[in-house]
Amino acid sequence: MYKLFNFFFVMLLLSGCASFNEKTPKRNDTQADEVTVIQPEVEVVAKKLSIPWSIAKAGQTFYISERTGSIVKIENGQVERQRVRLRKPLARAAEAGLLGLVLDPQFSENHKAFAYYTYEDHGQYNRVIVLSQNGKQWTEERILLDKIPSAAYHHGGRLKIGPDGKLYITTGDATIPESAQNLQSLNGKILRMNLDGTIPSDNPFPGSLVYSYGHRNPQGLVWVQGQLYESEHGSTAHDEINLIQRGANYGWPLIFGWQKRAGMRTPIFQSGDETWAPSGMDTAGSKLYVAALRGNSVREYDLQRNTTKPVISGLGRIRDIYIDGEYLYFVSNNTDGRGNPVQNDDQFCRVRLGNLK
Repeated sequence: MYKLFNFFFVMLLLSGCASFNEKTPKRNDTQADEVTVIQPEVEVVAKKLSIPWSIAKAGQTFYISERTGSIVKIENGQVERQRVRLRKPLARAAEAGLLGLVLDPQFSENHKAFAYYTYEDHGQYNRVIVLSQNGKQWTEERILLDKIPSAAYHHGGRLKIGPDGKLYITTGDATIPESAQNLQSLNGKILRMNLDGTIPSDNPFPGSLVYSYGHRNPQGLVWVQGQLYESEHGSTAHDEINLIQRGANYGWPLIFGWQKRAGMRTPIFQSGDETWAPSGMDTAGSKLYVAALRGNSVREYDLQRNTTKPVISGLGRIRDIYIDGEYLYFVSNNTDGRGNPVQNDDQFCRVRLGNLK
C-alpha cells in the first residue's frame, strides 16, 4: 500500500495550481437534460487530481480527499498532495477507497479530522476514523466505528458535522437491499454519533447509532434552516432528494420514486426515468446544489418553488460541492473508471453563485 502512496505522492500535481482565470474546456459527453444550461464561466483552482471525493475547508485552506488514499491541500495558490497512513489497505472495489472527510471543529488547534474509508481484511468493510495531521502527513489515530459491511458497490461514505455538533454518516446497502430495513444492520442508513464515537442519548432508537433508515446509497447531506436534506442513488433511475426526519423509514427496497406505503417517507424530488446519480451537496439560501455523477452536472433544487434544473454542465461527472461566500466549488470525477477523462482531469473548480442561471 505504501508503494501506492509513494507513487501518487511523487506524481504531486505536476501541473501545480491553475490560474483562477483558466477556463475548463467544454466536454462532449454531457448527458442531455430537460433544459438548456447557460454555462457560467468556470475557473480552475487545481487539476490532475486522483478521483477526488470530499471537499473540506479550514480558514482559507482547502483539503480534498482522494479515493486513491491521499489528501490534497490547497493554500495560497499552492497545491500539495499529502500522504495518508492508514492501518488497513484500501479496498480496490469500484467506488471504494478514501471517501468522506470532515475537519474537526477545533482543527486549527488539534489538526484532527474524521474520515471514512473502505478496506480489505479477510473481507471488505468500511470504517469511520480520526485522522491526525502532522506536517505533510496524515495518520489514522483512532477508530470510531468499524466493520460496516461493504461490497462491490453502495458504500455510502459521506461525513458531515451537523448544527447539533454530532457526526452524521451515510452508509449504503452494500448490494443487500433488505439490510436497509434491518435496524440491527449498519447498512442503508444515516448514522449519528458524538464526536468521540459514542451514541447520543437523544438518538431515535435507544442504544443505536441509526438516525434514519431505508436508504439505498446516500451520498449527500446538508442542513437548511436546521432541517436535514439527503441525496441518494436510486435503482434504475429514481434518484432522490429527501427531507430527513429522525427515526424515519425512507422505504428502500420496499418503495422507491413516488410510491407510498404506510410508515414510509417519499422524496421531495426524484429523477423519474432519468439517472442523476446525486452525490455531495451544499446550500445557499433556499436552494440546494447537488453534484450529479451520471447526470454530468451541478443541479439546483429550489425548495420554495419546488423546481430543479442543471446549472453547470459539460465538465463530466461531478462528485462534491462546497459553497463558501460568493463561490460554489466543485470537483469532477472523470478518472473514477466510469467517466471519459480529458487532459488535466480531475479538476477542482469554482464559479460565482451570482452567475448561475
